[in-house]
Amino acid sequence: MEGGSALAQFVPLILIFAIMYFLLIRPQQKKVKQHQEMVKALRRGDQVVTQGGLIGKVSKVKEDNEIEVELAQGVTVRVVRSTIAQVVNKTEPAK
Repeated sequence: MEGGSALAQFVPLILIFAIMYFLLIRPQQKKVKQHQEMVKALRRGDQVVTQGGLIGKVSKVKEDNEIEVELAQGVTVRVVRSTIAQVVNKTEPAK
């Protein structure tokens, strides 16, 4: 009888972990994956918003995890790719 009651004590713990996985962990992993794909697909001409709130146009995509963003005419800053929060306007690939 003690073996069954020990198992019954762990069932609520297992259920709580399963609920936490499906409500918190799994959606967060999906969001991270979507962000990585978005950042990987950045190209010249895309209008982006950084996590700091700066809006600009991608002027150059570098290989070393950086991009150059033009904030205003003649004002270009280097930005780490992972700090791009969203892409506002996507450009079409050149034919």
